[in-house]
Amino acid sequence: MKLLIINGPNINFIGIREKNIYGAKDYAYLLDIIAKKAEELEVEAEVFQDNGEGPIIDRIQKAYSDGTDAIIINPGAYTHYSYAIRDALASVTMPKIEIHISNVYTRDEFRHTSVTAPVCTAQIAGLGLNGYLYAMEAAKDIVNSNN
Repeated sequence: MKLLIINGPNINFIGIREKNIYGAKDYAYLLDIIAKKAEELEVEAEVFQDNGEGPIIDRIQKAYSDGTDAIIINPGAYTHYSYAIRDALASVTMPKIEIHISNVYTRDEFRHTSVTAPVCTAQIAGLGLNGYLYAMEAAKDIVNSNN
């Protein structure tokens, strides 16, 4: 089983930016815990990060034909206004889980709206970096239950 984990803008700066919101653990730590969880779950986990909208859309589209079974995506700020990423997610049929490190619903009002969540299977928010691990478990369960 192949899980694609997509991280949008500034996610590569966790541990550097706004530590009071995103914590002190850095992006290398996130990659490490994802790799360990993938091994535990016996799945392949590819992590893709880009600060640009176009490359994220390209990677979602590539998932259509590269054997990806589920997508876990933290669109970053694109969550709130990227109809292009929303449309790319809507165009692929595999399960998709939107994830946010912080609880976006307790933050600035503009963060309360996600244009991408309505085309995702589920959303996880506010559980810190562990949210990625829960999303991986959920994605595997969803894929297995659909087979």
